[in-house]
Amino acid sequence: MTASIDRGVAVNPSVAHAELIATFKRAEAEAAHKFGLIQSAAHKGPKAIQAASETAVKAAKRRDSYAKKLEDLGLNPKDFAIQPTA
Repeated sequence: MTASIDRGVAVNPSVAHAELIATFKRAEAEAAHKFGLIQSAAHKGPKAIQAASETAVKAAKRRDSYAKKLEDLGLNPKDFAIQPTA
């Protein structure tokens, strides 16, 4: 949760929030990377695709778990989402 000043300006989150935000960003980057590995595993066959898919799903669950924790603190995970590079 972020506290607000009388004028509605948000105050910086606590250190615990900052650590959770950093963990969420790492989990999000990891999930994106794992989903990218599925495409590179495509030429290796169905077993490689299956293994990469399972790993990507686990990474996405971790990311979603951290996003839920941020939401429980009253923070919007989309505010901290990593912007895709062109």
